[in-house]
Amino acid sequence: MVAALIDVPEEHFEQEAEFWSGALGVQQNRDADDPDYADFGEVTPGFQFYVQRVGAPARTHLDIETDDVDAEVARLEALGATCVEPIRSWWVMRDPAGMLFCVVRVQLPEAFERHAREWP
Repeated sequence: MVAALIDVPEEHFEQEAEFWSGALGVQQNRDADDPDYADFGEVTPGFQFYVQRVGAPARTHLDIETDDVDAEVARLEALGATCVEPIRSWWVMRDPAGMLFCVVRVQLPEAFERHAREWP
């Protein structure tokens, strides 16, 4: 399963979340324990969408979900990605062209089971 995140600075977060709610025609969900995310759920089968408050310029990044973060990080490093930093239970990485992405734990177990791929 993959998620797309629109990363926006603090001053644009609320407006951006409202925009994407209207553009996608779905309600955003907010978790009081993690207020930096507006979660729009699985907007198409196997694909989650979020707006994230960050301290950086606006950008987009993908999350790759896995049931074994360390193994997936190692697999992606072997393909040419580099580790940037660990955050809580996930890793921020860069692809060979320098684009940021994250390797995260399973977010929606049922969807993960439907769409997961296994690697040797």
